[in-house]
Amino acid sequence: MIFTLIIAWIVFVILWKVIKTTFKTAVLLAATLVILQVGFGITPQDIWLQIQQLPQTLSQIRSGK
Repeated sequence: MIFTLIIAWIVFVILWKVIKTTFKTAVLLAATLVILQVGFGITPQDIWLQIQQLPQTLSQIRSGK
């Protein structure tokens, strides 16, 4: 019984850390997007477009060298 409680506690602590880290990352990402939107007029769609064009841009950089 005690062994089961110890394992349950370890799993709970690990899950809690994962959830806490995920939440912090989501809040940081949301804050970054808001700052980019308000401060520079960059929309999430603009960022997504740049991410989609990244492989092509990297390919052009490699071929230029």
